Amino acid sequence: MSAANALDSLMSGANLALEQAQSKLPQAKVSREQIHKTAQEFEASFLSQMFQHMFEGVGNDQVFGGGAGEDSFKSFMIGEYAKMTAKTGRVGLAQQIEAQMLKLQEVTP
Repeated sequence: MSAANALDSLMSGANLALEQAQSKLPQAKVSREQIHKTAQEFEASFLSQMFQHMFEGVGNDQVFGGGAGEDSFKSFMIGEYAKMTAKTGRVGLAQQIEAQMLKLQEVTP
């Protein structure tokens, strides 16, 4: 009988561990999505800085009025260019950052 009790105890412990692991799965998914979003935002920030330097030599366009208004909103336009470029995933910086963040958390990519 003690073997049966030991087996029952072992099975209930295994079931408890399984339930705990399953309860953590949605949290891991949310965390993984957050990591992806954060990596993509970092890539966009990096690209925005790169694009800012790229556009320094470009003068104001007289067709659109130029002046202080164009200077003020150019940074917003460059930021949107960076976000769109990061969303395509073609630069690859976000994927590398995401893989490293997952590695640091010991989660396979």
